[in-house]
Amino acid sequence: MLRAVSVGAPRRTVGKPTETGPGSYVPFQELIVRAISPSVPATLITLACLLGAQPLAAQSDSARVALAVVQLRSAVGAWSVVTEFLADDGSVGRTVTGEYVFEWVVPDRVVSGRSTIPALDQASGILFYVNARRMKIEMVSVGADGMLWIMTGDAGDEVRYTQEYDTADGKRGQLRFTRYNVTPDRFESRMEYTDDGGETWKPGNHQVFERKR
Repeated sequence: MLRAVSVGAPRRTVGKPTETGPGSYVPFQELIVRAISPSVPATLITLACLLGAQPLAAQSDSARVALAVVQLRSAVGAWSVVTEFLADDGSVGRTVTGEYVFEWVVPDRVVSGRSTIPALDQASGILFYVNARRMKIEMVSVGADGMLWIMTGDAGDEVRYTQEYDTADGKRGQLRFTRYNVTPDRFESRMEYTDDGGETWKPGNHQVFERKR
């Protein structure tokens, strides 16, 4: 059974992410990493393929930034997305479809986007960007509730974490997004959450992204 979520201000109270909470509109940050499209220069595609098999710590700063740029470039376009909201045992509680659209604001540094999920009457604004100085790739999103989610990962990596938040039962929570099974026009995303400081991670949702253009 998916638990309800309440988000308020100034105190943030969030339980397990469900279709009525942050898990419904933050997943797009995972839609974006390295789904290499035909528009990406061959030199960067080759670099991404060669470096992707290396441990992140073994890659130079310039190589990691180059990978992050590939992640931004591959995000640009429109995506059809199927989202499955998961119970703690991994079973599917609900499935919805939506669309994510991204375009350049600052070439090779900042992408803006919009997420829409008609069945939930939800829309969110997105910024996805590379911070080369901090060696980070980040996505921020905000929906109708005004809650700003910041999802941060190391440049070149496929995993990003949100800021911590206060849960409804007085604990501290955090979301983790991982992108996998990546091909040029399709990939999957897994969102998990923790309320014990990262000792355990429970399933939140599973998404399949397919490129429309």
